[in-house]
Amino acid sequence: MVLQIGESFIGSGPNAAHINTVFGLREGPAGVAWATALATPTQGHVPFVAVLKPSLPVKPLTLFVTKAAPASDAHGLIIWGAAQAGVAGGVADAVAEGAISASEVDETCIIAAVWVNPAANDEDMVYRNNRLATKNALLNGARRLPPLDDVLDNRHAPTNPFYTAKD
Repeated sequence: MVLQIGESFIGSGPNAAHINTVFGLREGPAGVAWATALATPTQGHVPFVAVLKPSLPVKPLTLFVTKAAPASDAHGLIIWGAAQAGVAGGVADAVAEGAISASEVDETCIIAAVWVNPAANDEDMVYRNNRLATKNALLNGARRLPPLDDVLDNRHAPTNPFYTAKD
């Protein structure tokens, strides 16, 4: 199995979701990175196992790593609540849709790096955006997207929700 890396950005404004995923074998580099990240939290960035409900972790086991430290109690609740539920649901969706083979879920693992804006204010939108972004990131990794032609065609005008290059 090849290590799969995926990315997806869904939504706009403070409730948008930006997900990066690493998917691979537990006995390979993904597993080493997963265990290392879990064992070495830093202030404000405490990785945890994503669950569908308490004591029911999603499979493949998914490590949720926040890209933004909780800025307030409300922000922390959106991270650990709506965003986590979205990530867990998106992983399960990727398995259900065949992006991840059901026969591989006990030998593989996922790291999901998750951006939740400190200004997020709609839990349901955060949930929906993170669910779709997680599924899409895993699909993109499985399909080795984006195509190189798309990268080369866009190299002169990079843009993202926060900046557009002007040449």
